[in-house]
Amino acid sequence: MHKPEGIVPALVTPFNQEEEINEEVLRQLIQSTMKSGCHGLFCLGSNGEFFSLSFEEKLKVAKIVLDEVQSKIPVYMGTGSNSTRETIQLNKEMEELGVTAVSLITPYFVKMSQEELIKYYETVAEQTNLPIILYNIPGLTGNALAPETVAHISRVPNIVGIKDSSGNFDNILQLIELTDSDFSILAGTDSLILSTLMAGGNGGIAATANLLPNVVTSIYNKWKDGDIEGAEYEQRKLRAIRSAFKMGTLPSVLKEALNEAGINIGAPRLPISPLSEEKKRLVQDIVTKHKEAGDIEDINV
Repeated sequence: MHKPEGIVPALVTPFNQEEEINEEVLRQLIQSTMKSGCHGLFCLGSNGEFFSLSFEEKLKVAKIVLDEVQSKIPVYMGTGSNSTRETIQLNKEMEELGVTAVSLITPYFVKMSQEELIKYYETVAEQTNLPIILYNIPGLTGNALAPETVAHISRVPNIVGIKDSSGNFDNILQLIELTDSDFSILAGTDSLILSTLMAGGNGGIAATANLLPNVVTSIYNKWKDGDIEGAEYEQRKLRAIRSAFKMGTLPSVLKEALNEAGINIGAPRLPISPLSEEKKRLVQDIVTKHKEAGDIEDINV
């Protein structure tokens, strides 16, 4: 069974002015991240605005990504929803398309017990042959996967790892302690990538890798080479853009940064608003500094 590891960019979804998926720019973003030597691509997550995409649009993104990647690296697709039935159906479609694995965010809006979450994941896992990556982001969903719950469902053969976006390093430490070594622990909070690796985790699914794929990949590569000081240096480079994320609703700041970097990602889909002109200038300053430091290549569409 596939074991996810390394640095996996959590791709944004480019839209044109009509708020339709921009295939040309999505393909360019894929190539930009792949050039960094990343270890997979993660699509249809929170930064990919899965919550505003239709069932058919999710399949369209998957088809474009798979076609562009051409089996060179693993492709992970977010399929979790509030409906067990819809999640199972989307998994079936993704399996037919040939994705490497699926990622299942917890159901959201309705507060669920740990027993209900266990039942959800076990039921979905029974209905697919694909590897499943759990996705824990309680700050947005309102439902947290307790470490003990993760340990329990990690014993399901095709549940192979977790993207933990709790932002709580102690949570990651508990996950590492309570699960077997063949279960992947992936940081979903970019500021914790190196800490997770040093604690015994397996990598990170990183939104900042849309903008700084070489920097984020270098954290992993330098850590693996034993260059901890170099890895720490690369990790610190993420602070400015990570701190800027709070200036807008996800993923407005990241999309603006990519626009400033020369990848015409477009705006978030409404009702998420683009940044104000003042905030755009602040993001532009961050991008300019990264360009001057050689962290961002000149890319234009």
